[in-house]
Amino acid sequence: MTNSSHQSVHVAVLPFPFASHVGSLLSLVQRLAEYAPDSVFSCFSTSKSIQKNFPTPNKTSNVRPYIVDDGLTEGYVIGPDLEEQVGYFLEAAADNFRRGMEVAMAETGRRVSCVMSDTFCWFSANIAEEMHVPWVAMWNSGPFALSAHLHTDLLRQTFDISDLAKYENQSLEFIPGLSAIRVKDIPPEILHENPNSTFPRMLDNMVQVLPRARAIAVNAFDGLDPVVTKDLMSKLNIINVGPLSLTLQKSSSISDKHGCLEWLDKHDSTSVAYVAFGTILMPSPEEIKALAEALEEKEIPFLWCIQGNALDLLPYGFVERTKETGKLVPWAPQLQVLGHPALGVHITHSGWNSVLESVVMGVPMICRPFFADHGPNTRLVDFVWKIGLALEGGIITKPNILSALERIFSPEEGKKIRENIGYLKVVAAKANGSDGNFKKLLDAITSI
Repeated sequence: MTNSSHQSVHVAVLPFPFASHVGSLLSLVQRLAEYAPDSVFSCFSTSKSIQKNFPTPNKTSNVRPYIVDDGLTEGYVIGPDLEEQVGYFLEAAADNFRRGMEVAMAETGRRVSCVMSDTFCWFSANIAEEMHVPWVAMWNSGPFALSAHLHTDLLRQTFDISDLAKYENQSLEFIPGLSAIRVKDIPPEILHENPNSTFPRMLDNMVQVLPRARAIAVNAFDGLDPVVTKDLMSKLNIINVGPLSLTLQKSSSISDKHGCLEWLDKHDSTSVAYVAFGTILMPSPEEIKALAEALEEKEIPFLWCIQGNALDLLPYGFVERTKETGKLVPWAPQLQVLGHPALGVHITHSGWNSVLESVVMGVPMICRPFFADHGPNTRLVDFVWKIGLALEGGIITKPNILSALERIFSPEEGKKIRENIGYLKVVAAKANGSDGNFKKLLDAITSI
């Protein structure tokens, strides 16, 4: 396809402005924009999200940011309740996006020719239909969680939500490719006690509209699990575009204002524990204390991303006692940290992006899941791919984190885990080397 065929292309990009969703969608958009330099990608998001993801806007770029309202009422104080913030956003988002698109069309002189959105922004299907243009969606997690969501009705018919405890170890063997996943591993929104609350309702709406998408980009790679992928492709036009971490790594400059990489340079190969639980939730005070005590007792060098009030939860004197072996920072350049030779293990919440980044860089994981897709991801890491460990009981205690660290750094089990993740790393790298799927997605976006 020649560049001239993209001169009238104007893609409206509608992210879900929470957690890592915007960054993932933008890394995909940037890759597509390189293939179609004469096209325009107008990205609409909240002020906070735009400031984070477009710190220095490039006026000559064909990826252009536009700020839309976040839906919060005047004077709203942002607290820890993410579900409430998401609820406000979703309630107002469709109209806010429509207004933003009118501004972008006036500025560019181009009508929107395609709507591309995060799947969580399910209403984008209606916006695209109103404009008589195709809708292309992006699923920000893996194929396993997507498959579970697509089978929501079946799962609710099969398991009694009021008595889930008796089913928790039952396998989902009746869903293609999910035989290793247990009821207690599936995203909690699927069997939620209140299906009308914000997250379950959002995901139910998403499942209903996904068949209307011209294509669904998934941050996964061919060869990850052929059975699940084949089943998904029989239902939807799935296009694997991952690992997007590799795309982001190639296109981003390194910002390391806290000196993480320089600190890692001083340590031996595969010796450091990197602790990062994402930007949304953190372990309980008891778990933070237990993790700190375990790291201190094992005398393992550690780089710990820890923010705000969580610092006050560390044991008294911990920072001073571990100043020679540990480094505490509010933020780290995760891809570059994981890619450093000193990294020995990633202690993570097992969000999909973090799991993929660990795979891409070949770093074993210790998983402490919280919500959403963390459960199935942890099960895959520990039981299916055997590239890391799940913590016994699903939370951090001093004995179980000590045991996990001992196993990861052991010469036998640890070596086998590194070999397993090394194999997946090679598969991921080969998949990312092919441009075919990106071109297929671009065709779905540009063919009117």
